[in-house]
Amino acid sequence: MTETLDMKATLRGRRFAALHITLKGFCMGTADVVPGVSGGTIALILGIYQRLLEAIGRFDVKLLKLLTRGDFAGAAKHIDWLFLIPLGVGIFAALMFFTRVVSLPHLVQTQPELVFATFFGLIIGSVVLLLRGLGTLDFLGYVFLITGSLIGFGVVNLVPVETPESAWFIFVTGAVAISALILPGISGSFLLLIMKKYAFIFDALGRFDFAVIVPFTLGAAVGLLGFSRVLVWLLRCYYEKTLLTIVGVLIGSLWVIWPFQERLYETVRDKPRVVASTPYVPDIIDGSVVTAGALALIGLALVLLLGRLSRNASSARA
Repeated sequence: MTETLDMKATLRGRRFAALHITLKGFCMGTADVVPGVSGGTIALILGIYQRLLEAIGRFDVKLLKLLTRGDFAGAAKHIDWLFLIPLGVGIFAALMFFTRVVSLPHLVQTQPELVFATFFGLIIGSVVLLLRGLGTLDFLGYVFLITGSLIGFGVVNLVPVETPESAWFIFVTGAVAISALILPGISGSFLLLIMKKYAFIFDALGRFDFAVIVPFTLGAAVGLLGFSRVLVWLLRCYYEKTLLTIVGVLIGSLWVIWPFQERLYETVRDKPRVVASTPYVPDIIDGSVVTAGALALIGLALVLLLGRLSRNASSARA
């Protein structure tokens, strides 16, 4: 009887954990719909960033050996499927919901101040939490933080350039875009626009042009597996320095997340895409400015609240 109750409790716990991860995936997918915002940023805010990197890095030789031996249960456990599957379901659900039910891309075009104000508050809150967790910084800590900020600022201010369409560069494009996707503060789709390959890649996908799809997919696979391993190694061996650099990238990316921007659009695949933006400070405090400020504060407060709840839960488990 006791054993049966324990099994039921374990099953309920797993279901709750899966639902929790699915909701986090939904938040990541929501961020991926917004241009300039990375799903990696939300993963970092929600505390699943390192687990995500480690799960991605487990698509390795050991996995192939398990699959070739027919040990599918071992393979599933190796890649942390209890994490990846509900996370993927949440991301997919968000992409479907915010493109087919509630058009978030349309809201970004019609109400950009309100959408970006919310994400601005979320990112500010995450920066505060992460820096608070690292404690007092020394001189070297500030160096890594400033270096990351300069990298983030530099990337989001890149100017679109013409690039070749040869297979080797498409491979590089795939690696760069997917690496940016898992790096907080940098959007992979934004880098595709900067390299003038956004329309090229998506048109090739629509035409099933495998001369483009194959090198891009291979580049994305190499970039995802390679870059995730590098980040995992850096976080394990140089946790504070790596995290400070990542926080710096987040700070630098705030330049394009600031709600009030003069945005330069380029029509790509019959849709306007932001390729450059310049922040400004509103000279009139009207209703939209007040609403944007309120949403930014709500985003900030939400992250700080999540941080407090997480600390309380950790203390209770201890």
